[in-house]
Amino acid sequence: MDLTQTAETEGKHMDHTRVPMVEALVDFRRRGDVAYGPPGHRKGRGVDPRLLEVLGKGLFAADVLSLNGLDDRRQSNGILEQAQDLMADAVHAEHAFFSTCGSSLSVKSAMMSVAGPGEELLVSRNAHKSVVSALIIAGIRPVWVHPHADEELHLVHPPEPDDVRRALADHPRAKGMLLITPTDWGTCADIAGVAAVCHDAGVPLIVDEAWGAHLPFHEDLPTWGMDAGADVVVTSVHKMGAAIEQSSVFHLQGDLVDPSVLKAREDLLGTTSSSSLVYLTLDGWRRQMMEQGHELLSAAMSRADRIRRAVEKLEGLSVMGREVVRPQGAFDLDPLVLTIDVRGLGITGYSATEWLRDTCHVDLSAADTCRISARITQGDDDRTEDVLVAALDQLVARSDEIDRAPEVAFPRPGALELETVMRPRDAFFGPAEQVPTEQAVGRIVAEMISPYPPGVPVLVPGERITAEVVEYLRTGKAAGMLIPDSADPEFSTLRVVA
Repeated sequence: MDLTQTAETEGKHMDHTRVPMVEALVDFRRRGDVAYGPPGHRKGRGVDPRLLEVLGKGLFAADVLSLNGLDDRRQSNGILEQAQDLMADAVHAEHAFFSTCGSSLSVKSAMMSVAGPGEELLVSRNAHKSVVSALIIAGIRPVWVHPHADEELHLVHPPEPDDVRRALADHPRAKGMLLITPTDWGTCADIAGVAAVCHDAGVPLIVDEAWGAHLPFHEDLPTWGMDAGADVVVTSVHKMGAAIEQSSVFHLQGDLVDPSVLKAREDLLGTTSSSSLVYLTLDGWRRQMMEQGHELLSAAMSRADRIRRAVEKLEGLSVMGREVVRPQGAFDLDPLVLTIDVRGLGITGYSATEWLRDTCHVDLSAADTCRISARITQGDDDRTEDVLVAALDQLVARSDEIDRAPEVAFPRPGALELETVMRPRDAFFGPAEQVPTEQAVGRIVAEMISPYPPGVPVLVPGERITAEVVEYLRTGKAAGMLIPDSADPEFSTLRVVA
């Protein structure tokens, strides 16, 4: 890949009616190429007809190798590079890289391009488990920058520039900062403020903006990371865009991160058999956004606002709004995220989600003890709007049918700011033992404990376990919390450093 080219070459006009990946597939079909290498299903001819009936022939017909398929083995037509250049231009980046392994891989690549084994990296503690996985794989030493706890809502808002400034002053050898925004509940950080603090210190800012792929395409949405001065921004287009699952893009600008290093880290972690289906949908979504994105997002925001107003009339439900945008709170709020507190019904978000799925066949985005979340995208229409409002109306009317969960012992503000005793890598890979949970207090945890969704670890390998955290997780599990990455999903034992 020629990484010397950028999408913003002076005087260069990018034609966003073009879709190089899609055009290459059309050419492949027109030529009638017969392949004798992967994929072995041979455009679907080798697929079990019962599976074809479910998935359709078109899916397999579009599953074509990029090399010796959509392009030749020399990549002489540069089809992927053209598509990535168009994406970079669309979102005001200098480079864009497509990833077929989701943002879990993209964020690892970004972190490892900034810090290496034994080096320090500032990390917002509300990070997804994929971020902690990168710390373990790379041997990076995290310097946790803690978000701000909202005691009333029992959630956290992103760190502020002053938090990052203090952390850099205390850790002047840190290689950069990783910021998570928007959060799973739609609250956003002051990216520009944090970027300015990082750049004053001469280090890059990585933004895990997995939930923000739509942000570059409408001025009424929170500011997009590239526009706010971030150096590397990771997005999951499958989350709030219109590409298939695992579709991710990471973007680069400036000179604080070497593009060749970033690509090399992605090569280290990524697959050598990239899915053309992911590339095709990324390419097509970018064209759609450039041609119709403003209109589609305006409609989605109007729809979200109508739903918000309808839900606010339902007794027992409370929709989080811009009252959280304040100092020590959120810097901004994504209007397409509907975060609904259900405690007024006397139930948990977990039980509300399960009831809505079982009774109304409505699947929500996320839930925790206090709330549920629904996200509105360009793909929603009048029917999905009506279905959601009707389901929530039914939830309120029939909430007395839902079993009451045992009370959760919420930790005090700051109680989740645990002491880091060892590098996550050393604790994860070192000698460990499984002990009864009540005997784990005071020990050093050797596994990730990530209630899911949203998948933010409460315990990170290398942290000292406290009684308050154990009680929170124990009571949370009894109330419906899922802990899928624990060695013991029942949470009767914990894996600790031996």
